[in-house]
Amino acid sequence: MPPASSSAVGAPPVQAGTKQGGGGKKKKGGGPPGLIKPSIADTMRLNVYADNWFMLYVNGRLVAVDPIQFTPHNVVSVDFLPEYPMTIAVLAKDNADPKTGLEYGSSIGDGGFILKFADGTVTNASWKAKSFFHGPVNGDTANPQVKQEALPANWWAVDFDDSAWKNAKEYAVEEVDPKQPYFDHDFEGAKFIWTDDLALDNTIIFRTKIEKPGWQPRWNTKPDLDVTGAPLK
Repeated sequence: MPPASSSAVGAPPVQAGTKQGGGGKKKKGGGPPGLIKPSIADTMRLNVYADNWFMLYVNGRLVAVDPIQFTPHNVVSVDFLPEYPMTIAVLAKDNADPKTGLEYGSSIGDGGFILKFADGTVTNASWKAKSFFHGPVNGDTANPQVKQEALPANWWAVDFDDSAWKNAKEYAVEEVDPKQPYFDHDFEGAKFIWTDDLALDNTIIFRTKIEKPGWQPRWNTKPDLDVTGAPLK
């Protein structure tokens, strides 16, 4: 948010939504009477930590992507405009060679994902989780083989059917062993989640739906911005 500007002594303050030009004329902003726009106060903060990488959708819209594809692991904090019911879909990837499932050449890595929204939404075993890349099969590092399944179409969509998926499994902080800056951010109440195999499942989709009965947006306008041509992944 830009810092507030101060006016010269004795000068009238510049009102928000106006622009001063030549001749002292002002151009008014806004819209039709009664139009209420969302403000920064309507947004909320989310914190995400992933080992190693993630992309996160809310109600079918891409909200956050880990900008670091490998290491160091980092916390991504984003302010976004929530609308309920809220469908959250996440693609999380552990670092793993696509042909062997190994990392650093000959090692078996492990994953881990954790999230907390300012409204109290957290990751836990109620989330759905499914693996689409497993390996090395049986942990065999001498002759590594992998199992891969194509990601389903529209896995981020609100109406995607995940009813047949298993629930995620919770893991202790010590099992995932997160690094800084994880401990400098608010993840209280959230659990690290993955599938049943923290070490060998390398690409996971997580999904959940957050209900908030009776919720109504304070604003009554929708964006005119067309982002349908933007890349989704």
